[in-house]
Formats: sequence, structure tokens, C-alpha cells
Amino acid sequence: MPDVEARWLVEEISGLDRSRWGETATAAGRARVGALVERRLAGEPLQYVLGHWSFRGLDLQVDPRVLIPRPETEIVAEVAITAARRSGKGPCTVADLGTGSGALALALAAELPEAEVWATDRSAAALDVARTNLAAVGPSAASRVQFAEGMWYEALPAGLRGRLRVIVSNPPYVTEAEFSRLPAEVRDHEPTAALVAGPTGRESLEELVAGGLDWLEPGGALVLELAPDQAEPMRSASEAAGYDAIAVHRDLTGRDRVLAARCPVGGTSPRPPGPGGPGA
Repeated sequence: MPDVEARWLVEEISGLDRSRWGETATAAGRARVGALVERRLAGEPLQYVLGHWSFRGLDLQVDPRVLIPRPETEIVAEVAITAARRSGKGPCTVADLGTGSGALALALAAELPEAEVWATDRSAAALDVARTNLAAVGPSAASRVQFAEGMWYEALPAGLRGRLRVIVSNPPYVTEAEFSRLPAEVRDHEPTAALVAGPTGRESLEELVAGGLDWLEPGGALVLELAPDQAEPMRSASEAAGYDAIAVHRDLTGRDRVLAARCPVGGTSPRPPGPGGPGA
């Protein structure tokens, strides 16, 4: 096990205070550290072993009910927050669809002080984790976060249609074929339903793009995390759906990672019911 991970585990037992590391020499301390080390050596992700992880300065509880927050998703949050600020001032409503641990929703609530934030997920277990993580943002931000169970736009109240300044999501985007090739640490521990979209990997992305214009306010933005090879197909899909100001942002490794697309300010022409559309 790398030294840095061993230090994190010892710090977890010692209350994050290096001056108290000697306390782990007690029998109880050694047993607790040993149990954490055994879990890590068995392949469980460090974040689950620790039980929490940082996301844009928020200390979030994580466990196998939700995906582990990653640096790539911090870029998604940055793009969504920037889009909300550019689209207008004053109170607004934003939605994080497929919230998981609540990382994106809570980052938006913390950094957009006038925003009402809706966090949805089809998994009741994931929503339990997200609700627990409200403590990470404090009572003021937490009071502006609403949770709803359901699949994508179906979870949102009808009264939000056409009112969202930002829709953000880190949806499943792994293909069924790719899943078997994922590192065992991911494949065997993180929730499969939050990773795998289907045969193409674009199924969830396409549904989010198809329904977004019905829920965004004029000038509002749809912001999606995706795999690098999905950037161009999803750019084309967004253009075909009627979005404008479409851009792809890169992650910290320089790979295409975030699609941002805007609802035209002049409005859109009526479309037949579809995913998230009228009648959904």
C-alpha cells in the first residue's frame, strides 16, 4: 500500500491530527487501523474505506451506494457554476439529475448563494447519502436544496418546466462492453447502474439532451459529463436538438470531458413529446 494511503488511514483513526499518531499504538488503535488496511488490500476503494472524500472543498460521505467524486466532475461543477452566473443575476433554479452523493448539487448550492437547487436520483439509497451530505454545506445552503426520486426529468415538478437556469448531470456513460475492462476497484465496488448506460454509452446523455430544452429557461445551460470519444457525437446531437452556444470543455488531463449547450434566448419551436418533454 502506498505510504500516502497509509498516512490517510492512520489520520482517519487519529482524528486528522498527526500529533496524535502515537495513540494508534494502543491495541484498539492498531485493530482499527488493521481493519481499514485489510479492506484496502482487498481492493475496496480508499474513499469507501475512509467513508468520505473531498469535492470542491466539501467533505462528503461516500459508500458503495454512490459513485466516488472525481476531479473530472469538479470541472463539470465549475462549468455549471460559471454558466449559472453568466446566464443572469439574482435568484434562479438549477437541477442536478442523477445526483448520487450530492456532489454537484451541493457544490452549486454552496457557490450560488441565491440558487434553489433540485437534486434527483432514481436510487432512494443514493438520495439517502445525498441528504446526509447536506451537513457539508451548512444550514443556509442546505435550506435551498430539494430532493426528488425518479428518472431524469420525470423526477422534477411540472412547475419547473421552462424555469431552470442550469441542468447539470454526471450520468452513466460507460458502454456494456467497456464495463468488463474497468479497473476491478471500480467494477467490483462502485454502483453499476451509475456507470453503465447501455450498448453505446450515450443512452443517458441522449435522453438528457433530448429533454433539456423543455426545462431550461431561455439562455439556460445543459452541462453534462461524458467520455472523450462521446464529445463530437453529443455535440452533433445537441445541434440537431436545437441548442446553441455548444462547447466542449477539457478536464485536467486535456481530454474532452464536459458538454455545455444553451437554450436559445429566442425560444425553440414546439417538439413532439419525448424523454422529459410534454406528457413525460
